[in-house]
Amino acid sequence: MRDDVIICRCEEVTAGEIREACRCGASSVDGVKRTTRAGKGLCQGRTCRCLVEGIVAAESGKALSEMEYPNTRPPVRIMKLSALAGEEEEQ
Repeated sequence: MRDDVIICRCEEVTAGEIREACRCGASSVDGVKRTTRAGKGLCQGRTCRCLVEGIVAAESGKALSEMEYPNTRPPVRIMKLSALAGEEEEQ
């Protein structure tokens, strides 16, 4: 895969950026996520995680079964502060 291929569409992270993060010490998917923001977008890695895992495994020499996985979070929705305060919205 070429370095200019976008892996994480949400954060626009390329394969080259992920490889560079691995060369600079990121040895896990979570390390790459913290360094490049790959997997931190709206989808929380649901669309790019497999590709990131493959690149990290190839760069680190680990098998996919040895990979450490970051925690995933559900997608968030925009909320008004009044909803958090328990105030009802006027129509």
